[in-house]
Amino acid sequence: MSSEEADVLIVGGGLIGSSIAWRLAQQGQRVTMVDAGNLGGEASTAGAGMLAPASEAAKQSPWLELGVRSLRLYPKFLEELQSETGREVECRMCGCLYLDPGADADRLEALHRTAGVRVERRDEALFYPEEGVIDPGALLRSLRHAGEKRGVRVEHQLLSEVKATEYRAVVIAAGAWSGSIPVFAEDGPLPLPKSEPVKGHLIGFHMRPGLLPSFLRKDRTYVLQRADGLVIAGTTEEHVGFDTSVQMASCDELHRRAADVVPELAAAEPVRRWIGFRPGPEHDDGPVLRRVDDSNVWMAYGHYRNGILLTPVTAEIMASQIAAALA
Repeated sequence: MSSEEADVLIVGGGLIGSSIAWRLAQQGQRVTMVDAGNLGGEASTAGAGMLAPASEAAKQSPWLELGVRSLRLYPKFLEELQSETGREVECRMCGCLYLDPGADADRLEALHRTAGVRVERRDEALFYPEEGVIDPGALLRSLRHAGEKRGVRVEHQLLSEVKATEYRAVVIAAGAWSGSIPVFAEDGPLPLPKSEPVKGHLIGFHMRPGLLPSFLRKDRTYVLQRADGLVIAGTTEEHVGFDTSVQMASCDELHRRAADVVPELAAAEPVRRWIGFRPGPEHDDGPVLRRVDDSNVWMAYGHYRNGILLTPVTAEIMASQIAAALA
């Protein structure tokens, strides 16, 4: 790889990297995207696919602000993606029912209404009618297809370092691995904020389609259903490094929590158990979406539990900043 082959190097081929690559290619940039493994295999396609900025947020923060903004971008984002690829991505704005908020109900309702979110009181629950679910695997495949149609080169390799001087712009979007990638500018290595993997278990059940008209949340548990009937329940939060093992004890505990939310799951046997690595940021003040000082390197990582939700807004922010710098 060199500047003879690409104007922009994107390190990381998940939803974040792929969406930025597509947007930059739309602007006429020559883009190469590099990933060490299966593109999007550790976080993007492992996630359940919730588009839930409000029910995910218990306080005012950049997560909530960016999430609401990104959710509003999604309809046009998907329409444009389908127009370019001819592929439809399963996305249902079915709403989220937040069960048993208890004493927090009034505070959460006020917080989310102030953020511009529709929220309704339903007995002992809060309902968010504008939230939904998406198939992240289908979204990633469509983004890859759209990028390749516009000339994005995709390479599978592990980069031991990145020499930013070889490109007009570099984007670090490698999820939990981002902060550990050595990136060198003319004056030496660039300091990147740290990132860490936050392991999460998920389980899936084959159930009758239409069992869950909305997706459900209670405390630390969520349960959603895809159009084909697959019910996904999550999740755990484990700070154990890049441990890829699936622990039956964690899955069994998650099964008990899910059955408390959806009683029909108590007698069902999971057909799938898996884990993913959320890209945890160094500080809990939102993802890292900015340029490194005055270099030609941008950072797009640390999305934690919200990478799927924040895909459209991240691509918009990064493509706009890079386009302005390269103009």
